[in-house]
Amino acid sequence: MSRTIYYTVEEAQSRLKSVMPALVQMVMLKKKLNELGFDVYKHEYYGGMGPNGTGKFPDEMEELIKIVKNLSSLSIEIKNVDTALIDFRHIRNNGEEVYLCYLLGEEKIEYWHSLSEGFAGRKTLDEL
Repeated sequence: MSRTIYYTVEEAQSRLKSVMPALVQMVMLKKKLNELGFDVYKHEYYGGMGPNGTGKFPDEMEELIKIVKNLSSLSIEIKNVDTALIDFRHIRNNGEEVYLCYLLGEEKIEYWHSLSEGFAGRKTLDEL
């Protein structure tokens, strides 16, 4: 089992720049799989059919799996594949473990939230 990486805000911003192409690709692949009628969560086509009788996932699913594994290996938590909502673990000055939160389309990481609050509880970094 891999250890959790905790990011400073600066480290997360830097890592975000390097994984941005993967985030864009992830969203495009998920959209394509939706168009193909493939449920990435159940690993089957909608209606219950498996990977088309071949025992093989669509190429887009294989590519998506690689991206998810790579992001996970960097301790980047994917909260929503469709929108590329991701979190980086961070330790506040008071010792509290929180998430630095990013949603594809935002210019940079500008928000954080507690582990229990989720996206709805996002606060700006100046409150960190």
